[in-house]
Amino acid sequence: MIKWLLKYGAVVFLFNSILLSIESTYVIGNQIFLALMGIFLFVLLINPKQIKTVLFHKAFLFLLIINLLNLLYFFLFHSISDYEAIKYIMARGIQFSIISTSIYFNYEYYKDRFFHHIVYLIFGIVVVSFFLDPFLFSGRYSGIIWNPNMLAGFTVTTFAILFLNNEKRTNLDYFILFSLLLSTLASGSRGVLVAIVLVLLLKYGFSLRNIIYGVFSLVITVIILSINLDTSLNRFAEQSLFNDRTLQYQYAYETLMNKPLFGYGLDKYAYIDISLVPTYLKGLIMGAHNGYLALLTQYGILFGGIVLGIIFRKSLQAYSFLNNKKGFERVYFFIIIYTLIASIFETYITGINEFNTILFWFSLAILSYSKFKEEYEV
Repeated sequence: MIKWLLKYGAVVFLFNSILLSIESTYVIGNQIFLALMGIFLFVLLINPKQIKTVLFHKAFLFLLIINLLNLLYFFLFHSISDYEAIKYIMARGIQFSIISTSIYFNYEYYKDRFFHHIVYLIFGIVVVSFFLDPFLFSGRYSGIIWNPNMLAGFTVTTFAILFLNNEKRTNLDYFILFSLLLSTLASGSRGVLVAIVLVLLLKYGFSLRNIIYGVFSLVITVIILSINLDTSLNRFAEQSLFNDRTLQYQYAYETLMNKPLFGYGLDKYAYIDISLVPTYLKGLIMGAHNGYLALLTQYGILFGGIVLGIIFRKSLQAYSFLNNKKGFERVYFFIIIYTLIASIFETYITGINEFNTILFWFSLAILSYSKFKEEYEV
């Protein structure tokens, strides 16, 4: 059981985030999360030498440094009675431990089969959604997922995983790709258009094929825009990418400026000071909708700048390591780049139980480990 958890803990953690995104399974998802945290903490305590080898591994040191920064921040700005901050430190620490141990003990699985399991699971979610809510274009589509943006995050990432895969595609693969793309556009999320362009660039570069795809996409866009729908394309054409985000950015920035150096605390991720928001906007302005502002509001510019510096440094290392690789590395690199871009208009990076955020940290870690193996192991 312990060996299995060390190998597949990241799978359980990631897939459980989907349960937490479905209203009818949220309670059981939360119970699984708490159980996973408790069990894995127990595993860490009874295997100190083995776990130390993993957590202090050169490839995973950046995760350890962030955990140490969290502890330092807590001792400087929190008290032992700050229960929510303690929960955050424990959850983040165990999350990073799960990611590190899963990669270290089951690296080959996460290079290949892991992608297949993600694709089939998300496709299953899409199929169930189509059956239970077949009205794809009656508004912003969310299926059985909590909201349309969550669904879009699932489907566009899975579309990229399958599209960037080098294996020969079957008819089922093409059907899955079409279903994922359809549900992605039906969600009305404008950010997914950035992801689709990024996928094509990573797959084909600036090639004739991409030019043809571009012309074809333009024709499809014109047709869709002529129909009164609420797809990603329609919303992008009518509202632009940041139209309804500017007020959220404004109040997130004002919140940050109230405590710029050291922020509001570890328990205040994705936080906006509601007292700054006018009465008529309360209920509409709920969070920063920007991962960078959210992280700086949480840690402050000093600690937040260090965390962001670590993130960007590891991302640049991942880019230099990519070096025209066409295998699993390209898929994980897409997840990193897309998350960094999407964090401009979504609160990624900061959370614990968010699908794309988990994949982001996992991608940084596995590419760091791959780089280490290439450099130091024969």
